[in-house]
Amino acid sequence: MTKKIKAILALEDGSLWEGESFGAEGETSGEVVFNTSLSGYQEILTDPSYKGQIVLMTCSEIGNVGVNLDDTESHRPFTEGFVVREYLDRPSNWRSLYSLGEYMKQAGVVGIQGVDTRAITRRLRIEGAMRGIISTQDLDPQSLVKKAREVPSLVGIDLVKEVTCSEPYEWVEGLWSGTRYLFSPENKYRVPGKKGPKVVVCDFGVKRNILRGLVHAGFSVTVVPALTPARQILDYTPDGILLSNGPGDPAAVTYAVSTTQDLVGKVPILGICLGHQILGLACGLKTYKLKFGHHGGNHPVKDLKTGKVSITAQNHGFAVEIPSGGGSEFEVTEMNCNDQTVEGLKHRRYPIIAAQYHPEASPGPHDAAPLFQKFREMIENA
Repeated sequence: MTKKIKAILALEDGSLWEGESFGAEGETSGEVVFNTSLSGYQEILTDPSYKGQIVLMTCSEIGNVGVNLDDTESHRPFTEGFVVREYLDRPSNWRSLYSLGEYMKQAGVVGIQGVDTRAITRRLRIEGAMRGIISTQDLDPQSLVKKAREVPSLVGIDLVKEVTCSEPYEWVEGLWSGTRYLFSPENKYRVPGKKGPKVVVCDFGVKRNILRGLVHAGFSVTVVPALTPARQILDYTPDGILLSNGPGDPAAVTYAVSTTQDLVGKVPILGICLGHQILGLACGLKTYKLKFGHHGGNHPVKDLKTGKVSITAQNHGFAVEIPSGGGSEFEVTEMNCNDQTVEGLKHRRYPIIAAQYHPEASPGPHDAAPLFQKFREMIENA
């Protein structure tokens, strides 16, 4: 029988939550946020947008389908730590290669289970996202709370440099192609032979399913590092540019804002999540930190033109301020039904659109997936 190892989660408000360790042993810190997705923990762990954050899952049981090599959203986990109510270490899924605990241990991700995630979530909703620390080494309450209060805030910190690629690369893999036969070798990610319009993706922490969604929509995709200047991006003669998702405070990524300013009006642009916020900053809008952010796969977004509501996947802790007055270059096209934050923008003069939600989901619903096709139509019309 596996020996149980004590772990403690401490928050900056002084609250302490004692549980058991799973995954890697040690100590980790970050901003503690909750995610409301019922599944997709592997995709969440490997989403670069979670750099600097400890993720708490509101779903009560985590680990039951294990981990495979296909459903990762990047080359490694970026989540600083993982908090769950009950970890299941005996996965049951034909695609599973590892248990979640084994995967986290190999990747050095510290986890804690057996804590009251409902109570912690309620505290975060009332008080807001907090800095926290998980430890299996230092079990002294006063010491842990002190360390939690010393964790740097995400405001003003550039985390994009820690998650972006180091060299440009081509991406050719499309969406998953499945059949009703579970073990069929035809169940794999498609690689279309035909190449369409060229899109350059500025990698601020891009998820792989965004790239797959672009390929599925018929694009030829090149990914470039976040520090790539506008001149080099335009040297690729792209038909469109995508500003990707990513972690942290958009106002701290000043080079990306400057590069985007140099690209506006020269080529059609789509911004997703952090890319949406960077577009707003580049065109004169402001951003601000949300109380506890939007993290999960059940966020309703309303199209202001049609009145249609889509259920979307989201992962962000900052938002774009609603433009005031009549001088804004952007029209707000979509709003969040829960808190009326900006979810969609459209430039008044240029072929530029932006979405705060994640059209690629992974995990989450597919209501917003047509955004990639909308991007292609915008490019063709431009």
